[in-house]
Amino acid sequence: MVGVEQWAEIRRMHRVERLSIRAIGRRTGLHRKTIRRALSTDAPPRYVRAPVESKLDPFKDWLCERLREDPAIPSLRLREMATELGYQGGKTIFDDYVREVRPRFVVKRTFQRTIYRPGELVQCDLWEPRDPVPVGHGQLRRGWVVTAELCWSRLIAGALIFSKEAPDVLWGVSRCLGRIGALPEKLVWDREGAIHVGGGRPTEEFAAFCRQLEVGWIILDAGDAQAKGVLERSHRFMRTTSSPAGGSRTRSTSSCSSTAGVIAPTGACIARPVPSRHSGWPRSARGCGRSRPECLIWTAGSWPGCRRSRICASIATTTRSPPRSPAAESRSASPKST
Repeated sequence: MVGVEQWAEIRRMHRVERLSIRAIGRRTGLHRKTIRRALSTDAPPRYVRAPVESKLDPFKDWLCERLREDPAIPSLRLREMATELGYQGGKTIFDDYVREVRPRFVVKRTFQRTIYRPGELVQCDLWEPRDPVPVGHGQLRRGWVVTAELCWSRLIAGALIFSKEAPDVLWGVSRCLGRIGALPEKLVWDREGAIHVGGGRPTEEFAAFCRQLEVGWIILDAGDAQAKGVLERSHRFMRTTSSPAGGSRTRSTSSCSSTAGVIAPTGACIARPVPSRHSGWPRSARGCGRSRPECLIWTAGSWPGCRRSRICASIATTTRSPPRSPAAESRSASPKST
């Protein structure tokens, strides 16, 4: 077979040097029929292997039918089913083909602009600082911030907790709702362990909490982070503008203090640069949302129906104020002159 370089040289000698086929044959040592065949073709010669049937070919139609029934079925399960039917090929060729044809059967998700009404939804989530939180006396603890954001006004509140158990998470939610000052129609949560029990159903603690406040709930599907994009953008805002220990470089204040035996940020409402909507929520949207019930007003204990966890009680003991000096105690004990 004539190579590409030899094919180009034959054409050059014939068309540029004006050599005859006999002269080209003497120079190259090729047969005159080979030279005529090279001169008669305009495309360079290339090697083409005859198609060979693959071990996967008999199962391609079957794979398309299974993917049409369930586009999310794992490739491992498909390979196990194909092996039972007689497939003897390799793993790589099977997985590559499934990866190639699966997008044909996946229904593409459509997106649309979402418009929220005042007091309709509050998106809730847990945000974890990158570094442990100092709790006093040189001690550090891993903490999470329960965040709640109004979808319409972008008003956000947060409460710092030190465990992801249901009592602490729900206390943080009630703390945020108390700071907002009104109740929404529904609370939006992802599949957090303290909120979601499985199959889109809430836990008993979360359901009792919502029944007590007379609010509804929406538990998002698995992997549906886009449905909670308002709060996710605020989490990115907090990660880029706040220090890991809780201090902020913006107008928001999130210093930690001990309140009712639970650590919570003071003044956790973050001022966002949306003056018309942010400042108007307490006046206009408060009429749409219901008033704050008495169960959101904290006393010495936590909110009714929720026990105070052991970890929060231990934190309260480690964050008490340092002992005062005798001179300071004597000054505080002396009566003030009017």
